[in-house]
Amino acid sequence: MRDLLSPEEKAIEAVVARYQRVAPAVTRFARSLSGNEKLRVILGPDAAASDQEIVCDPRLFQAATNREAPVTAAEMALASAMHEVVHLISSNFDEPESPDTSTDLLEHLQKEGGPVAEVLFFNLEDARQEVQGLRNYPGVRSVLTDIYQAAISAAVSKAGPLGQFALGCFLYCGDYVEREAFERRVTSRAQQALSHAHPLCRKAAAADDPMAVAELALELLEIARDYGLLTSVREEGTQAQKRMQQKQDAEDAADGADMVRLPSPSVQSAESYHDVQRATEARAGLSDRKGASELAGDASTDQLLRVSEAPTVYLPTGMAGKLIVTPAPVTFARFAENGRHALEMAARRWGVAQRQVSGELYPLFAANQRRGLRSGYDQGDVSPHAALFIGAGLYQRMYERRASRTRRSYAVSLLVDASASMLQPRNQGRDRHSWGMSAALLGAMTLARLCHELQVDFEVSLFNRGFASRPSDTEWTYTRAASQAAAGLRQTHGTAATRLTSTVNHYLVKPFDRRWRDAEAVLAGMFWTAAEPAQAALAARRDPRETPPVSMFERAANVDEFNLIHAAERMAKLGAQVRVLVVLADGMTRGSVEALTSAVSAVERSGTIVLGIGIGDDTATGAYHRFEIVNRPEELTRAMVEGTRSALRRGLALWGIDSWWLRPNRYEIPYLKEAVNA
Repeated sequence: MRDLLSPEEKAIEAVVARYQRVAPAVTRFARSLSGNEKLRVILGPDAAASDQEIVCDPRLFQAATNREAPVTAAEMALASAMHEVVHLISSNFDEPESPDTSTDLLEHLQKEGGPVAEVLFFNLEDARQEVQGLRNYPGVRSVLTDIYQAAISAAVSKAGPLGQFALGCFLYCGDYVEREAFERRVTSRAQQALSHAHPLCRKAAAADDPMAVAELALELLEIARDYGLLTSVREEGTQAQKRMQQKQDAEDAADGADMVRLPSPSVQSAESYHDVQRATEARAGLSDRKGASELAGDASTDQLLRVSEAPTVYLPTGMAGKLIVTPAPVTFARFAENGRHALEMAARRWGVAQRQVSGELYPLFAANQRRGLRSGYDQGDVSPHAALFIGAGLYQRMYERRASRTRRSYAVSLLVDASASMLQPRNQGRDRHSWGMSAALLGAMTLARLCHELQVDFEVSLFNRGFASRPSDTEWTYTRAASQAAAGLRQTHGTAATRLTSTVNHYLVKPFDRRWRDAEAVLAGMFWTAAEPAQAALAARRDPRETPPVSMFERAANVDEFNLIHAAERMAKLGAQVRVLVVLADGMTRGSVEALTSAVSAVERSGTIVLGIGIGDDTATGAYHRFEIVNRPEELTRAMVEGTRSALRRGLALWGIDSWWLRPNRYEIPYLKEAVNA
């Protein structure tokens, strides 16, 4: 199994992702087995809230994945999920022994046989449910057989005679091993007892109900006692001594089978079965609230599912990682009015034009777009009034039909570092002011206007690392979800909690497929948060339920290369011939500089121009072939806008537009001058 699955593939988020790929098939199986067409199978650590759902704990799938067996990851995911569904549906041991008594099955076992009888019963019942529930699924049964047989050797060597006997009862009942082959491995006492027990185990596999299995477990207990597998206690021994010895015998009996069976709380032990039942009764009040039930009532599981569903980004170096891709919180629009005022003031202070910024590019882009239009005549739509249209100066009517994707010949994507360091005060003349992210967002607004005027597809994304916010989050919901998810994951997954909560995030502020007017308010609100972080934090403390999640800008190490690759892939899907990707950060990636350099090179080989802009940090020179280092806010915005203009001019020239108009611009970035002239 170590050869089949790498450590990364055994991580809980990878395990859950594999389960989710087979979840529809598991749901159909559960509905067929239960006869309930409305049954839902969901993931979560809690019990089901109603009879219309069953909840599988994802930790059980991870425990199965960590087993060493000659099966693939996909086979393990499907088999372990169906195994758990069988036991959740089939386990009900609370029925009275008979109509004349209120004693249930487990009480009867405890009274008549003690804890060893319970161990034998759960071994038999586990196997019986699998035999009968998976009767029509021999493929799943064969996978379980491989899993169990791979663990037999270690279990037999560790277990004593009683543990070997209990393990043999489980394997015989489930028909998972050849009798002669198994009995050659065990001690002579266990071998003799198993020879006598084999018919009873096969009878248990065909039993109609758990009560019949319980009676067979009591008979097996007598066989174990007859062959000296149980520890004898002197008649003069105290009750406490007898209970202690019975408990020790039960632990010895469980040693072997527990190393082979897949864990399932419903058939693990009497204590775990009662825990499941109590949890179900406690959650019964949620049965009419579908939303709470679907989330299984736990923020940590919700976060685990979110990470498992996130796309995996592959780098040119062979590395891979999860990237949470989500729309930016729309609640930042509540700061929009403050942001628009702050934008206007900053634009004046830093000398950044906010109207008609396309300049000389506008008529050139208009001409280039017209070159891509097809006339009505070209389309076969010849109007008898065409000559009158032309004579009247209404020639535009001839260009109503366009060739496919002509308006997507150009695309610009802006990636902005959104870590807390971008909000830290920086030198600005004699003063220190927080201008890193605010200047970047002002440049984003200006670039958005430039692309809007030129009808160029445009995208703005923020990237950071930390707990990922959701589109509807406020400061209260964000901080509450972050703390609950972290606490829950620390309890269930230990050191993996940090990896599951501090994720690499990609926030889409203005995606390609949304209009600029829909995203303008969110971007303006983010600008005010960046320009006045102290005031934004104060507003969040005063009214956290109404303010946007300003805490999402955490001080954490970014991994730039995953965001860059994802942004380039999104832009490539548009089919644009000229693509410009601007990456803005105030420090080098905390992932791998080599991986970032390889990612930049791979994106540029695909035909995308990548501009790296560093804020007061020259480490960008080591990863980007085209770079600019800025130390003042006006330099930052100018570098972003003029760099994009130069790249678009170069794209026009490469696509056949006459180059007589290519005049040097006094703000043009030197490396782009050379590219345009070339």
